[in-house]
Parts: sequence; C-alpha cells; structure tokens
Amino acid sequence: MKYDGILFDLDGTLWNATEPIAVSWAIALKDQPDIERAPSTEELEKVMGMTSEKLMAQLFPYLSYERGQELFQHCCEVEMVYLREHGGTLYPGLEHTLEKLSARHPLCIVSNCNNGYIETFLDAHSMRKYFLDWECIGRTGLQKWENIRLVVERNEFKNPVYVGDTELDYDSAERAGLPFIHAAYGFGQVPEAPQISSISELLEIV
Repeated sequence: MKYDGILFDLDGTLWNATEPIAVSWAIALKDQPDIERAPSTEELEKVMGMTSEKLMAQLFPYLSYERGQELFQHCCEVEMVYLREHGGTLYPGLEHTLEKLSARHPLCIVSNCNNGYIETFLDAHSMRKYFLDWECIGRTGLQKWENIRLVVERNEFKNPVYVGDTELDYDSAERAGLPFIHAAYGFGQVPEAPQISSISELLEIV
C-alpha cells in the first residue's frame, strides 16, 4: 500500500456546492440593507477554499472586517440548513471511489470551512461511513497546513497524501510535509503537481 492515509479537500475535490450555496446566501442576504447584491455562483467559485476573512474581503470589499465576519456567520448558518436538505453536486464516480478507497485506506477531510460545513456534506449524501476523521479552520482556528498536520498526527499516519484542487491546497500540503495530488476537475490550477482528471483515477494511483 503506497499511502497509509488519504486526506481530501472538500469543495472542488469531493463536491461542488456553489449553486446551492449561492441560493442560500441570496436568502440570507435579502434583508441586509448594507448588501448591494448577493454573490453569483461564478463569484463564489472564485473564493472557494479561502479563509472567511479573505473570502468576505473579496466578495464585499466595502464592508468592515467586523461586519463581514458577522454576515459570514449568518450566511453559513442559513447555508448549512439549506445544504443538509438539498445537498450539492457530487463529482462523477465519487461514492464508488470512496467505497473502494475506504476499504484499503483511512480517509479524512481537511477544509478551510466553517464549523459544521463538512458534516453537511457527510449527512446530506450519507458519506460518514467512508471517513475516519475530519477537521476545519472553523473549529480549530488553525491554518490549513496546521489542520492537515493535526489530522495526520492524531491518526498516526506515517505516509499520507493530500488531494485538493487549488494552489492553497498544494501549498498547505507541502508545508505540512505531505505529497499532493491535484484534482484538476475542481476550481484551481496547480501545474507543478501530479494531477487527476476525475476522482476515480485515484483508484489506480494510490
């Protein structure tokens, strides 16, 4: 077995939830007098994987930091309720791939998301049975690379790999000391990393 653990990013790697997120944010922001308009699906795709501070600064540069964080928490609360009911778009072959991989490797998720967001993915699509552990900045307050190391250490992995779709994922994995596989079907470009064009390709290379 080449790796003793596989860590995944979530957005752009396991699912694409930007459309339902855009709907939920429109609902959350419709009665906020200082918001000019809710972000589009395309605008949300560009900020997937960012920390809440960078995400809100890019989407709403006219808001103060404090107001941006207040609105982010409100949007996330509405978003998670909506996602638990409606789910997101799973990438083709995802569940078959996770079923096969989890029979051979412990699987984990590390994402730069709000606390509870990973659980919405797991519950909306009945995925808990495939994952041993998960962590996020919203729960720990740690940077992504630190959360990767945290998951590696508490599960005592000796030779894990991280799978993600953005340059931030690549940089985080590198800083945490993990090899990286680029999910090229996701939101970002990482030309310097080995890549897969579909999630099912993992079955051949790990």
